[in-house]
Amino acid sequence: MTLPAPDVSFVVAAYNAADTIHRAIESALAQEEVDLEVIVVDDCSTDDTCAVVEEIADPRVRLLRLAKNRGPGGARNAGLEAARGNWIAILDADDTISPRRLSRMIALASTASAQIAVDNIDVANLDGRVERMFPEALLEHHRVLTLAAFIQSNVLFRSTYNFGYMKPIFERRFLNEHGLRFKQSIRIGEDYILLASALAHGGRCIVDPSAGYCYHIREGSISRVLELRHIEAMIAADKDFLANHSIDAEAMTMQRRRDRSLREAHAFLRLVDHLKSRSLVGAAQVALSDPRALRHLRMPIAVRLRRLLAPLARLKSATPTVAAERSTSGNSPHVRKG
Repeated sequence: MTLPAPDVSFVVAAYNAADTIHRAIESALAQEEVDLEVIVVDDCSTDDTCAVVEEIADPRVRLLRLAKNRGPGGARNAGLEAARGNWIAILDADDTISPRRLSRMIALASTASAQIAVDNIDVANLDGRVERMFPEALLEHHRVLTLAAFIQSNVLFRSTYNFGYMKPIFERRFLNEHGLRFKQSIRIGEDYILLASALAHGGRCIVDPSAGYCYHIREGSISRVLELRHIEAMIAADKDFLANHSIDAEAMTMQRRRDRSLREAHAFLRLVDHLKSRSLVGAAQVALSDPRALRHLRMPIAVRLRRLLAPLARLKSATPTVAAERSTSGNSPHVRKG
């Protein structure tokens, strides 16, 4: 006997999330007015994540154990393949959602004939403060999220949050029809590419200015460090995206801005690497070949970077470190937040 498909499948990729996974799952199970399942994909955790999940006595919860670590994109893809729901909702293992989030978003998407829906986000700080990520007036202006607006928001080195932090829900049929999955080759930016690809395939994305997703800052955590290999993977993923999708002129204009920001980030991190290795010649070469890298001296690393102009004796006592930067496409269950 084939069971009817639930309204929504929550996909929770988990890696060493024993201290937060129960809270995340309980918030999913508390959804009102929707039938649901929760698929937890354990990505080879070394802590008690699996034991915590197995203690939850609810038949709506399924645990998948991966034999090999696949990273956030690969773990989520395993969850997508197992999902039976009409809608897919990604929930990170250290976050929570409000009880009516899914019923509200599904209703909005259905009314607007949309295949994707996103909403605002609350940020729970360590001191107990909860802040709204996006001004509701801003999202009122973007009630339908276009590909151009999404790409524009995901230009690097922005001083504010970008739309890549949003946690969309997707119509499962739409994802399957277009063969859309997370890219496993990137561990920062995998969320961005999936939503950009869905929009490029003609997916209509409705925006709810109210907040239903809560992004939790974790005690003792660190922000993810943006490294050269991450930028290089993002550049490669963007090239692949453009090779496989036709986008309109406005979106292409925004893509060129994003491309420039990625190149600037690459030059900036090369500059930092040279400073860390005390290579004045290498740092000078990067600065001369791409002066745009110097425009980011206002970042937290600014004081140390300005020591490039100081005598070598002063540089010997410096310990430059690249400023930690969040993903341009939201948090990952595999990298702690800060």
